[in-house]
Amino acid sequence: MRGALIPSSARPSLWREARIGLEAAALLRDPVFRGDGVGDGRGHPVLLIPGFLAGDGSLAVMARWLRGCGYRTSGAGMIANVDCSSAALARLEPRLERLVAAQGRRATIVGQSRGGSLAKVLARRRRDLVCGIVTLGSPELDPLAVHPLVRLQLEAVGRLGSLGAPRLFKRSCLDGDCCAPFWEDLAAPLPRGVGSVSVYSRTDGIVDWRACLAPGADHVEVAGSHIGMAVNPSAWRAVAGALERFRRAEARRRQPSRTKGGAMRRAA
Repeated sequence: MRGALIPSSARPSLWREARIGLEAAALLRDPVFRGDGVGDGRGHPVLLIPGFLAGDGSLAVMARWLRGCGYRTSGAGMIANVDCSSAALARLEPRLERLVAAQGRRATIVGQSRGGSLAKVLARRRRDLVCGIVTLGSPELDPLAVHPLVRLQLEAVGRLGSLGAPRLFKRSCLDGDCCAPFWEDLAAPLPRGVGSVSVYSRTDGIVDWRACLAPGADHVEVAGSHIGMAVNPSAWRAVAGALERFRRAEARRRQPSRTKGGAMRRAA
């Protein structure tokens, strides 16, 4: 199997995931939920990719919040993130292309857990479409550095996929040649001009937090659960800060071409 970089003795405490209710309640009371202190997105495009076994609904609250803050969002079109990585990317890429074409600027991708791994590879392959990624509890260094019970779920899905169940990844996706290019791109650095922010928690009950410390990314630690990062106030602040930074950087990148074009038109 891929991974095995983090010692197996370092097991996250699954019981910590019970905190998600407290995190959601705290979010409703937090000023960030109302957009206080969050910059105007000005139509900046954002693609949101859910984690393993989750669908677009898991990030729906965050998507509504981002739209209320002026961002243009798109879901991944996933009911459950359990497909072969290569097949998932093949469906995500045209969604990203449409989003970027509609807004006329590169997008930021926000991915939770496995969604962050998909975001990283998509950004590496299509730097023309992506200005930055924000990962939430994504074990980029070791995708299998997860709680043993979650590992069993991964293996169960792989067996079902190998038996022919549709839209499920197979065993060969994990430890065979099926997704070898995906794993290579995941391990490689992002291209210049594409930013990366990795949000992680030492109290993550599913993923070993050390696997989230990807080289080249800005690391932001929050206190909370793995699943709860989708509704964690501190995680939302980290997302807002990263999006604002990437939006401004993309605006600066596009400004010289517009200025030059304007000067050329005036000269003509």
